[in-house]
Amino acid sequence: MNNKLKPALIGGVVLGLLSVIPFVSALNVCCCLWAILGGMLATFLYVKGSPTPATPADGAVLGALAGVVGGLISLILGIPISMAMGPTMRNLIVSLLERVDPRQADLMRQQIEAAGSSIGPVIINALILAVLLFVFSIIGGLLGVPIFEKRKALPPPPPSTSGGPGGYAA
Repeated sequence: MNNKLKPALIGGVVLGLLSVIPFVSALNVCCCLWAILGGMLATFLYVKGSPTPATPADGAVLGALAGVVGGLISLILGIPISMAMGPTMRNLIVSLLERVDPRQADLMRQQIEAAGSSIGPVIINALILAVLLFVFSIIGGLLGVPIFEKRKALPPPPPSTSGGPGGYAA
């Protein structure tokens, strides 16, 4: 398990940090891009350092471990960053919406003011994101095995030819 831990930690840290950096994290909207890439990175690093060919089970374990690490980083860093950057992001969205449809921007502004700056929705969103990071990093780990593993799996040992029926010695 230790040979999986280092690649999973690196993949998890990468996916966790990229998922909480403002504006960079927006690429997670695209099918949880950072989670998939974090799982794939963990698999790539494992394949590169493993003496034996990686299996899909290895990819799933690596993706799951990277997802746990990334999800924890996302929770620990993401909540304070969201609270700090929330007003800026809301103002940016409203200003973009004003250019498209000013009436919709007014409605959005009213909804934002009615919601206030409560921490409850931020925590719920962070938990949902952590679960999504976990699931999609497993997918990334599974996708990484056929992409990065080019070695052939060891063939099964040949059946025993000694003995009588069923391989039992007479």
